[in-house]
Amino acid sequence: MNISEFAKLAGVSKSAVSRYFNNGYLSSEKTALIKAAIEKTGYAPSLSARSVKNKITKLVGVIIPKLSSESIARITEGISGVLSEQGYELLLVNTANDYNKEIDSLELFRNNWVDGIILMASVFTKLHKTVLDKIRVPVVILGQNYKGYNCVCHDDFGAAYSLTKLMLDKGASDPACVGVRMDDLATGKLRFDGFMKALNEKGLSFHRENRETADFTFESGYEHARHLFSGSSRPDAVFCATDSIAAGVVLYCKENGIRIPQDVMVCGIGDSRLSRISSTTITSAHLHYKTAGIEAANMLLSQIDHGKSPPRILQLGYEIVQRESTAR
Repeated sequence: MNISEFAKLAGVSKSAVSRYFNNGYLSSEKTALIKAAIEKTGYAPSLSARSVKNKITKLVGVIIPKLSSESIARITEGISGVLSEQGYELLLVNTANDYNKEIDSLELFRNNWVDGIILMASVFTKLHKTVLDKIRVPVVILGQNYKGYNCVCHDDFGAAYSLTKLMLDKGASDPACVGVRMDDLATGKLRFDGFMKALNEKGLSFHRENRETADFTFESGYEHARHLFSGSSRPDAVFCATDSIAAGVVLYCKENGIRIPQDVMVCGIGDSRLSRISSTTITSAHLHYKTAGIEAANMLLSQIDHGKSPPRILQLGYEIVQRESTAR
């Protein structure tokens, strides 16, 4: 049955049918006519021809910021394991860190039948909220704490604080921070805030020239280390927002005769393979990425099975793993 045939049977226009399936405005009278026709025919114009009557598709939309990240791979593994056991399939969308593509992906899943959505977003804009408010299926935000939504996140503030405090307790007095953009609330702002809390507790001043904003890459860490160590004064510790950035800092130091940890201590967050195989192994905070994926999938399934409930925030802990880069 095509849309014209269905519209004729329901006694409404094709545009009314289209608005209904795209969550557009429709009068209560036309909505009732279309629902009655769906009950009678099981008609579906998009992905969910399997069970429009119960609105069950066994499909979950998962939006990720990139494919190359080890942490994203671990998260996705956790999500997939839980959903596969319950007979669900993933529709995976890679946005390549393009926030406009995140919005487009949310709109894609909003306008097609999926049972739920897991969103890994780094920046949360007003447009994100506008689109999310229109989505009728359960949504779980993974990696960020957004008030008013179901979230699974990490203790980014605590991890950054503990790592910085570790280096200060080992004698650092002029630490630097190679972070990421501050509109990324978790990796950017919260990790920088944790770094600053440790400095404030020690009564240390923070110099503007000791702060760098990098991308999430090894190469960016290397280039920002070049800038940090090009001045007349050099930091004696570098807190990095991620392990990839930290590995770039370590390589720059090695190539330029800056001894780690004797001259400068370095740490990162993520406890990635890179932190363990670097020429100087890197002290890091282990974040439970696979567990985060598992918890996000379970949270979503609970919402699918039992209906929407008050938003829940689940914050996972961390473990500090000390290695050569801070072994004074």
